Amino acid sequence: MSGPDFHYPGRRTVRRRRPVHGRRTVRPNLWLTPVMAVAFVAALATFQRFPGGAEAVSSAPAPSFFAGGEGAAGRDALSARFALCHSGGGRNCVVDGDTFWFAGDKYRIADIDTPETHPARCAEEAALGDAATDRLRTWLNAGAFSLESAGRDTDRYGRNLRIVTRGGTSVGSVLVDEGLARPWEGQRRPWC
Repeated sequence: MSGPDFHYPGRRTVRRRRPVHGRRTVRPNLWLTPVMAVAFVAALATFQRFPGGAEAVSSAPAPSFFAGGEGAAGRDALSARFALCHSGGGRNCVVDGDTFWFAGDKYRIADIDTPETHPARCAEEAALGDAATDRLRTWLNAGAFSLESAGRDTDRYGRNLRIVTRGGTSVGSVLVDEGLARPWEGQRRPWC
């Protein structure tokens, strides 16, 4: 047998027909690409907001996001890329030397007081406030950190009061050591 023709002795040649198929083109499902990209970014944002991945999303109550108590130094699991807040609220940005937005919530560092920048009362306070703001942003962007309870949950402006630590060291103590902040004394004092 060779090819599509068959010849049997004493019979006529039978020619087989090949089935006729329409030409099919394979088209990629281009609409699926943006849908998958959005799903990937949403999943990434969820895991960034909730430390510990899927387990934290499904089983951990909200207060467990804040490290504190025993073994707090090993639990630095929060991180983001922080910019400077230009106006109003933000997602991950630094307002001034003791206030920042993280994952859509506003935080006040509970253990320090830094110079005001909005508005500063004198040129020295403005310069020191800008330096404290830049230092806080640099520190937050340097790696994972923890938010520890400070006793009171919020201040009179509705900001979450937390002590911000990395490896058990408070960013407040770093700013105080560098001369960019004072330990919190229960009230603000002038910087001019």
